[in-house]
Amino acid sequence: MTQQNFLTVADHNRDVSGMKYIYPVVSRRAGGVSIGINLNINNACNWRCVYCQVPNLTRGTPPAIELDILEKELRAFLTYALHGDFMERYVAEGDRHLKDIAFSGNGEPTSAKGFPEIVLLVKKILTEFSLLEAGHVNPIKVRLITNGSLMDKQAVIDSVSHLASCNGEVWFKVDAGTKDGIARINDVNLNPESHIQRLKKCAAACPTFIQTCMFGFDGKPPQESDILAYLSLISEVKDVVQGVHLYGLARPSYQIEAARLSRLPVQWLEAVAQRIRQLGLVVYVSE
Repeated sequence: MTQQNFLTVADHNRDVSGMKYIYPVVSRRAGGVSIGINLNINNACNWRCVYCQVPNLTRGTPPAIELDILEKELRAFLTYALHGDFMERYVAEGDRHLKDIAFSGNGEPTSAKGFPEIVLLVKKILTEFSLLEAGHVNPIKVRLITNGSLMDKQAVIDSVSHLASCNGEVWFKVDAGTKDGIARINDVNLNPESHIQRLKKCAAACPTFIQTCMFGFDGKPPQESDILAYLSLISEVKDVVQGVHLYGLARPSYQIEAARLSRLPVQWLEAVAQRIRQLGLVVYVSE
C-alpha cells in the first residue's frame, strides 16, 4: 500500500469503508484515527454552513436508523481496526492510533430520532471491547460533534449525560458572535444568547469544547467587529467549557459559496487563539 492510498486529513470520504453508518477518518483535531458514525445518510441537516464539505446537502432530518446494521458495522470495524491490518493498509505510521468514536457525518447527529438509543448502544459495544475501562492501554473518547441547536431538548441532554459516562466529550459549534454573523456563516436565524444558553446546558451535562471555523470571505478575513463579538460571546462560558478548537478550511466546501471562501494563514489563526487564551480558555489550533 503506497502513501497515496493512506487516509488523510484532507479526505473524509464517508464511503471509504463500504458501510452504511460507519466510516474511518484521520482527524487533525483528534490527532489520529477517528471512527465516525454518520446518522445523516441522506445528507440532511438543520443548518447549512457555507464551509460544509457535504455534497448535495439538504435541509431536514435523517431517516430512521437501522440499529441492527449500525451495531453490526461498529463491531466489525472495531475488530478490523484493533485486530486486523486496517492501520497498516490505510493509515500513515504516525497516525496509527485509534483516538475516538465520533458522532459526526453528513448532518446534525442529534436530530436522529434514535439518537438516545444509539448512544447507549455504542456504550455497550465499547464496554464489550474493554475500551472504556479505566487505565486502558488505548483509552478512547466518544465525541459528539454538533451544532448544538437541539440542546434544549430533554432527550438530547439526557443522551449527552449518558455520553459523559463513557468518556464522552462534546464539540459544540460557535462560529460567530452576532445574529448576522451566524446567518452569514451557518445560514440559520439564531439568537446568539439563546445558543449560549444551550451551550451552558450541554457543558453541565458533559465535558464540552467550543468548535469554531474561521476563514476568509471574498478575500477578506473576519472583521475586527466580528472577532470582538465572538470573544464577548464565548467569554460568557469560559468557566464552564473545556476550551476551544479553532480551525480553518482543510477541505473544499460543496456549498454555493465555495468560490468565495479561502484559507487563512496559520499565523492569523494563532493571533486570534492568543486573544481567546487571554480570556482564560485553552485553545487548540488546526490550520
